[in-house]
Amino acid sequence: MTGTVLVTGGSGYIAGFLIRQLIENGWTVHTTVRSLKRESEVRGWLSVDEAKLRFFAADLEHDDGWADAMAGCTHVAHVASPFPMGVPKHADELIVPAREGALRALRFAKAAGVRRFVLTSSMAAIAYGHGKGRDLYSEADWTNLDNPGVMPYPRSKTVAERAARDWVAAEGGDMEFASVNPAAVFGPLLSDDLSTSIELVKQLLEGKVPMCPDIGFGIIDVRDVADLHYRALTAPGIKDERYVCSGPFLKMIDVAGILTANLGDRATKVPTRKMPDWLLKLFAIVRPELKQLVAELGNVRGGDSSHAMRTLGWTMRPPEEAILATAHSLIERGIVKL
Repeated sequence: MTGTVLVTGGSGYIAGFLIRQLIENGWTVHTTVRSLKRESEVRGWLSVDEAKLRFFAADLEHDDGWADAMAGCTHVAHVASPFPMGVPKHADELIVPAREGALRALRFAKAAGVRRFVLTSSMAAIAYGHGKGRDLYSEADWTNLDNPGVMPYPRSKTVAERAARDWVAAEGGDMEFASVNPAAVFGPLLSDDLSTSIELVKQLLEGKVPMCPDIGFGIIDVRDVADLHYRALTAPGIKDERYVCSGPFLKMIDVAGILTANLGDRATKVPTRKMPDWLLKLFAIVRPELKQLVAELGNVRGGDSSHAMRTLGWTMRPPEEAILATAHSLIERGIVKL
C-alpha cells in the first residue's frame, strides 16, 4: 500500500526519519514547516527523491496552510508538537499549542477525507504523577493530571492526546486513529538541530554535567520510533490504538557508563560519579529550571512495549546502539569539540 501522507513538523527529529522511510517505501509525502524559508535546508539533509516531497507552511496555532497541506492525503502522521529545553513560565505555553494543534490537524484531516491519523504522543502522557511505587507502565496508563507536581511538558502531552481521542470518538466518524508514545529519543542526527534528549548526551560529552543525578528515562532509537509510526500508518485493521515506544529505562550514570566504555579518549570529560540528591536540591535553589530534575530523583518510568512488538512485529535496537549513534553524530558533525 502506498499513497500520499502528511507528516507534520517536517524539520523535526522524528519526522525526518519517518519522511525518509515513507519515501523509500514508495509514498508521496506532504510536510509542514512553520516557514518555507527552511524548505531548501530541510530538503538538503533529508536527501530524498525531491519529486516525492512537498512542503507547506502551517503553524499549530493558525488555520492557514492546513487545507492545502492535507489535500490529496489519505494518511496523516501528526508529529509536530512544542518541546522546549527549559520550563515555561506558564503551563499553557505548551498545553495550548499542543492541544489546539492536534485538534486543528484532526479537523482538517477529516475535511480532506483522511482515512488514518497517527498522533505522536509521549511516555510523558503515560507515566507521570503516580508516585514512586511503580516502575513499569503500559498503554492502559495515563499521567495523573490531578497531581500538582506534574510538570508542564507531560501535562501538555497528556491533555493533547486525551483531547485528540475525545474528538475522534465524537467527531472522527470512520477515521482510524492511533498514537505512538515514545520515551527519550536518541540515535543518529540528520541535522545540527538538537532535541532535548540529544542535548543531554552533548552535555555529558562536554563535561557540562559534573556528576550524574539519580534520574533516568526509557531509551529508544529515532529509527525505531519512525518505524513504529510507519507500521501504525500502514498496518491493516488499526483503530483507536495506543503504542508504548520505549526500550530499557536507564539512569544517567548508566548512559555515562556506556559512553566511557565505548568512546575511549573521546569520553574523558564524561562524569563517572553519582550526584548526591542534596546537591541537586541545593543547585535548584539558585537555578529554578533544575526543580523539574529534583522532582525526578529516584523515579523509574519504564515502558512496556510488548503490545507494539506483538501486534505490529516491531523491534528495537539496544539502547547502547542508540546512545553511541548520538555520540558519534555529535562528534562527527563537530557539534561536540573534543
